[in-house]
Amino acid sequence: MTDQAAAIIPATLAHAALMAEIHAAAFPPAEAWSRDVMLLQLELPTTIGLIHPLGGMVLARVAADEAEILTIAVHPASQRLGVGGALLRAAKRASAAAGAVTMFLEVAVTNAAARSVYAAHGFTSAGRRPGYYAGGIDALVLRAGLAGEL
Repeated sequence: MTDQAAAIIPATLAHAALMAEIHAAAFPPAEAWSRDVMLLQLELPTTIGLIHPLGGMVLARVAADEAEILTIAVHPASQRLGVGGALLRAAKRASAAAGAVTMFLEVAVTNAAARSVYAAHGFTSAGRRPGYYAGGIDALVLRAGLAGEL
């Protein structure tokens, strides 16, 4: 696994369809975000969108000194290649550059693979949201400090 952060590019409105395709491949149909949802997010000035050429995407939002990962997805064919970690590092750096000092995200308690990646990147438990996901699955709220990410 290598850090392919140099290959990661900022997402533009022209990437919305690609981002939706990646999201649809990575999530069940009921949870996949559409092209229109991607467009709406990318149009917001506080949104950071990033694309990995191997089939990964992330959307984050910065508000004041906090950032939140809205969604992160890696195409199944590119999972376990370091794509998710590279996107997460890039999103943390971009959020810190935008003035955020803390980043939050939600992850399903049942998603052990994602939880492992987040833990490896400094995210720790900050709370729990009962029944947050489809099927009544709880979400863990995770947080990470962004000091040293610039």
